[in-house]
Amino acid sequence: MTKSIDLGNKIPEFNLDSTLIKKCSAANLLGNWCVLFIYPKDNTSGCTKENEDFNNFFEKFVSLDVQIFGLSKDSIDSHEKFSKKLLLKFPLISDPDCTLIKGLSCWVEKSMYGKKYMGVERATFLINPELQIIFAWRKVRVKNHVEEVLAKINDFR
Repeated sequence: MTKSIDLGNKIPEFNLDSTLIKKCSAANLLGNWCVLFIYPKDNTSGCTKENEDFNNFFEKFVSLDVQIFGLSKDSIDSHEKFSKKLLLKFPLISDPDCTLIKGLSCWVEKSMYGKKYMGVERATFLINPELQIIFAWRKVRVKNHVEEVLAKINDFR
């Protein structure tokens, strides 16, 4: 059973491979406002759309002084190809053992066609400069999600 993470908790410590900055840890987020979005799989329709949406609004996040990080259990090789294909301007963090994904309570039981299995829950976290999770979106629907995130950032800034 994965320990639940609540608003106000600090993001769990991690040290994982990523695109753009190679090794990524909580220290890379410290001192900055950050959006960390978790998605199930590179090169699937919903995950591609979500990454494209964050990329399309990248300059808006920069103007608000907010860093963006994507996270999935895909390999760093998969992330490198996916990032290059979409010309992503932000890092994708590779978590093949689901260490951070589980630490953020996003490794969940799912069901498809009556069959239950464990998988990654699409979620987004707004993290303050002290590494505290100040807002979380769970079971994210991709359509208009990035706009919701931007609106919420404005509530806190």
